[in-house]
Amino acid sequence: MMVKRNSLIFLTAFGLLLTGCSKSGLEITKDDILEVARDDANATKSECENVSIKEQKGSYIVSFNTNGGSYEYKIGKDGIIKERSFKRGAKEETTETEKVEVPVKEEKSTTSKKEEKSSTSFDEGQQQAINAVLANSGLVQDDVTNITCSLDSNTNQYTVTFVLNDVTTTAVVDAATFTVISTILG
Repeated sequence: MMVKRNSLIFLTAFGLLLTGCSKSGLEITKDDILEVARDDANATKSECENVSIKEQKGSYIVSFNTNGGSYEYKIGKDGIIKERSFKRGAKEETTETEKVEVPVKEEKSTTSKKEEKSSTSFDEGQQQAINAVLANSGLVQDDVTNITCSLDSNTNQYTVTFVLNDVTTTAVVDAATFTVISTILG
């Protein structure tokens, strides 16, 4: 559990770093890209074998094997996952490939996505929790719809939910440190 918590702290800080890097033109390192892929695969450094990172046309191709199967990612130099592929064991027929859609920013608010956005205002603590979750996911608030945030005073944790590409994400954030504790998709 301590490894996961440290990883989450690192990823939250990393997400905040990415936000700053995108504005300054800096690119993240290959080690950072590998950490993004390992976190998405829920794999620790010691679980990964045959790690390969190749630079290709503005992106990195990251591949590695774990006991559960082999992973391949196409990750932009901004740290955003563009594509992911997973093969269980050595069986080709169980390959799952997912093209990750990068939201297109539009200036006009005539699309249905914009109309779905909630006009709810959040207090300072709620906004910090939302920002932590979005940074942890490599997103900004304009990328998602139907965002909600509530504080459970018994556990001192915020629960943040949002919808991205018709998938609901629920995350729990420590209210004292604004560290993302868990994230559940679906």
